[in-house]
Amino acid sequence: MRGSATDPTSTPGHRHLRRTAGPLACAALLLPLLGAAPSHAADSSTTRLQQAFTTAAADHHVPQSVLLAVSYLQSRWDQHGGAPSVTGGYGPMHLTDARTALAATEHFAGGAEDARGDAARAAKRPAVGAPADPAVPARLRTLPKAAELTGIPAGRLRTDPAANVAGGAALLAAAQKELGEPLSDDPADWYGAVARFSGADDTATAAAYADDVYDVLRTGEERITDDGQLVTLAARPGLTADTAQLRRAGLRTLPAGDTECPRSVSCEWVPAPYAQFGDDDYGNHDLGDRPASQRIRYIVIHDTEGAWDGVLNLVQDPTYVSWNYTIRSTDGLIAQHVKAKDVAWHAGNWDVNSRSVGIEHEGFLASPDAWYTEAMYRSSARLVRYLAARYGVPLDRQHILGHDNVPGPTTSTIPNMHTDPGPYWDWRHYFRLLGHPFRQTAGKRSAMVTILPDYAANRPVYTGCTAKGEPCTAHGSSEVRLYSDHDVNAPLIKDIGLRTDPTNGVNDLSSRVSTGQQYAVADRWGDWTAVWYLGQKAWFENPREEPTAVPARGLVVTPKDGLASIPVYGRAYPEKEAYPAGVPAQSVVPLPYTIPAGQRYVVGDEMPGEYYYAVTFTTDSHRVVAGKDLYYEIQYGHRIAFVRAADVTLRGAGR
Repeated sequence: MRGSATDPTSTPGHRHLRRTAGPLACAALLLPLLGAAPSHAADSSTTRLQQAFTTAAADHHVPQSVLLAVSYLQSRWDQHGGAPSVTGGYGPMHLTDARTALAATEHFAGGAEDARGDAARAAKRPAVGAPADPAVPARLRTLPKAAELTGIPAGRLRTDPAANVAGGAALLAAAQKELGEPLSDDPADWYGAVARFSGADDTATAAAYADDVYDVLRTGEERITDDGQLVTLAARPGLTADTAQLRRAGLRTLPAGDTECPRSVSCEWVPAPYAQFGDDDYGNHDLGDRPASQRIRYIVIHDTEGAWDGVLNLVQDPTYVSWNYTIRSTDGLIAQHVKAKDVAWHAGNWDVNSRSVGIEHEGFLASPDAWYTEAMYRSSARLVRYLAARYGVPLDRQHILGHDNVPGPTTSTIPNMHTDPGPYWDWRHYFRLLGHPFRQTAGKRSAMVTILPDYAANRPVYTGCTAKGEPCTAHGSSEVRLYSDHDVNAPLIKDIGLRTDPTNGVNDLSSRVSTGQQYAVADRWGDWTAVWYLGQKAWFENPREEPTAVPARGLVVTPKDGLASIPVYGRAYPEKEAYPAGVPAQSVVPLPYTIPAGQRYVVGDEMPGEYYYAVTFTTDSHRVVAGKDLYYEIQYGHRIAFVRAADVTLRGAGR
């Protein structure tokens, strides 16, 4: 099953069983091990993984439903071709062997992007030495333990899905025994072991993980995996759990802290320092009074390009930079560093920083076959839903940005802007978890589209993951490549701001669009669609049978009548006359891009011209300057941009 023409929001091969009832539910209750049989006919070649769960559950005396639910939270049952996750986790059970994952450069240490992005003060480009070789925590060494318990060689546990499942079952059984609990057939008796399986060393994170597993048990899941395996877990809506087991698990209690997180996640306070150092410098963020002083309009998604412990050490260094939250990959633990009222230095654009919250996710953009755990996706989605509701941030790709969607504030900064979380972040799945799945909202001939490829089947070739010019391993992607004509042999679209020719490099954003982004249609030709992009007509393959975009409805801007072209800006700053005495006026300088007459670009928001002046450690001179100029945020290329409302005409698009 490869998708549904009648439901453009569905992920091909995936179906929830959240309302399972009648004969199917009754039959499930008769199974001694839940989820033991798929709900519809399939040949043995597509049910090997289901059988592996059955066999491993029986061999290690673990309820199959528990084994399936844990695996779903780890990997959604995917094998990823035997490649490791961002933290060195392998296979459907995400068995970890992460020593190699700990050796990496840190996210802001490259020296190219100024994370603060404020032209009113010197660039903030932290230089850090190589992190000390840390001890590998137990949560990143579960694969060697599984090998010891089962006698299965580590190589097989990494590459053989059945062996991997057996290793996960052995770990669950061992955790159950360590808690002094019986190897019961009742899933309700396994809460403590599931919590321990997470690898978390604190009760809050372990409980949040176990609660998610039991939510999967109650709702059920069915999915075709990335290697074509049909896996089914029948729903059991009334299932309860013996949560008291967690008190005997020997885990620490997270220190009480005034964190800004939903109750449904585990969250600890690891503060970034607001402190002076040297003669006249301070770090690593600015105090503010948001949203009273300035509205929070964006949530920016990053990846850390470093391992959890090293990243947390860096954010506590006043000479470094900052972000608001970090999320751990293995279990979804959240650490908050900067209050939402304050301005973190994370996005490389001061205007975006002053209007946003930044969230780092443990991971590596260019790791071959990089993949993120379901536990991290779910924890992140809960945090973003909470922040969006609290601060009125719309749940769409115009306001939930990747770092790679943040524009360079000036021409000189464009080539050095960061490109994370990159093409392997699954925006389609993420927005489903946010409760706002992307879908068709207009008729098939609409003048506007939402980019929406099938993540698993969409596998554009990238290079440079391990060495310049070398192909990355084939992998699902959220992004679609753009050409100068309706032909895959045509030149790629060029971004003049990057000052280089376009390539297929994993970090080259010049000629690609991303899931959820919206563009105005410029032309159509057979199975190809053209959109307005960076001032050009950009083509991408969009076959009717397997579309990579769906029709959409919204607002677009076009240059006012009589204007040959209009400028495009990387920040929405106020006019010179708005600055009071004592606050230097910031230049309103366009980027090297324009919008020629007749072109149209999708509007994300109306933005007041604002500038947050905060260049001193003492806050008495801090001030938000608000002007009369209005801007529209638009989807200009892969990144957003801004145009002055006075330069454009606003129109509706889609029908």
